[in-house]
Amino acid sequence: MTYKTVYTEVEVDIDLSDFDTDDLIEELESRGSGVMDYGDGKEVLESIYQKRRLGQDYQTELETLIYLGLGKII
Repeated sequence: MTYKTVYTEVEVDIDLSDFDTDDLIEELESRGSGVMDYGDGKEVLESIYQKRRLGQDYQTELETLIYLGLGKII
């Protein structure tokens, strides 16, 4: 008996607000893209401070801080 594997690609429009945050985090972790533990956010805030002082981009860290403080993703 011969088996053949076929892969197909499908595009689907979704709204992330339809999914629970915990479910999204679980899915990312199962794919090896887990969420890092930032504790109380002090390290992220320090990173923003340092990058701002040096005139560097700190957008990613700012979005992380917003998520830590408000639980919302931009």
